[in-house]
Amino acid sequence: MLVTNHVLAGAVLGAGPLAQRPVQAFLTGVVSHFVLDQVPHWGDDRRSVFLVTAVADGLAGLAAIGLVARASRRDRPAVLVSALAGMAGGAFPDLDKPSELFFGRSPFPARWDAFHARIQRESPRRMPQEVVVAAGLGALVALLLRRRSA
Repeated sequence: MLVTNHVLAGAVLGAGPLAQRPVQAFLTGVVSHFVLDQVPHWGDDRRSVFLVTAVADGLAGLAAIGLVARASRRDRPAVLVSALAGMAGGAFPDLDKPSELFFGRSPFPARWDAFHARIQRESPRRMPQEVVVAAGLGALVALLLRRRSA
């Protein structure tokens, strides 16, 4: 799954019922990552396609973090902190990819990486699904931030 969708799912969890509980939001974001990786999603084993997509996706994920921060009210910082914690947790399990690219190894134990690889359900034909999921999660987090910040 695109990291942007993991980030947005973490924001939904952090801005929703876990607002004001950043540690729980982070941990729930990590769990949501593994749950979402079991849903059929986009993936491409061709290194060149993966790298181009990963750069664009990483920038989109960073933009999502910025948009969530911008959309949060300044007088309710606990909601923002929990949303950011959920986003960090949602992205955390994918730290293996840039680490392997830049340093030649994953920061996680081999069992963690084997489990993470085993649960993937990827296909290069599922990019439209990723876009729909991103739009839905983006709309949901916007509603939650508006509701929680009101």
